[in-house]
Amino acid sequence: MAEDSAGAQALIQKLGVDIDAQLLERALTHRSYAYEHGGIPHNERLEFLGDSVLGIAVTVMLFTGNPDLPEGQLAKRRASVVSTVALAEVARSIGLGAFLRLGRGEEQTGGRDKDSILADTMEAVFGATYLSAGPDAAEELVLRLTEPLLADPERYGAAMDPKTSLQELAARLGRPAPVYSVASSGPDHNRSFTATVTVGDYTSTGTGSSKKTSEMAAALTACRELSDRTAETTVA
Repeated sequence: MAEDSAGAQALIQKLGVDIDAQLLERALTHRSYAYEHGGIPHNERLEFLGDSVLGIAVTVMLFTGNPDLPEGQLAKRRASVVSTVALAEVARSIGLGAFLRLGRGEEQTGGRDKDSILADTMEAVFGATYLSAGPDAAEELVLRLTEPLLADPERYGAAMDPKTSLQELAARLGRPAPVYSVASSGPDHNRSFTATVTVGDYTSTGTGSSKKTSEMAAALTACRELSDRTAETTVA
């Protein structure tokens, strides 16, 4: 427990928000860990709360920051920012995977980098922040962490439908169409998938709890990296 407390304190410093350490530990506790430790509380209730905290913060920011956008465009942008793939990207940006409390099965099948687990835990952290520090601090944390997505409109489409976005990007760059391959590991009831996408001489990988989510994760990484390369070449 001392090690878990130290991990929570390290994450609190990283987040820059005063969150109750025990509540944060719960936010980091996956149900697989809870079941293996006598049915202790896990993070799903906090995830439920955090989902609403995330949704209202992003909705208000989009509404006030884009007075000329119609409802349909606002809804599309919100959906992309709060999607599992986008939230997993946010979680990776702060190294959240290293702090997760996982059961042995999830640990062995790459649970620390699964989009679904990372996204759910990120929402639980938002919920813990709301309870510990209040709505204003929770909203500030949400917007600070999602700012890269909110600030770059081209990434909305990539986060929402990364495979289509990658296909369109490859065509614009004059590259071959993306080609995917997927490998799986782990028991049938708890499979982990790793997708590799190839676009000409470029490759990237992504992991997920299904073939679809692993391909989406690989495509999102490819979109980001190929776009960054193109921008660097243009500047040079």
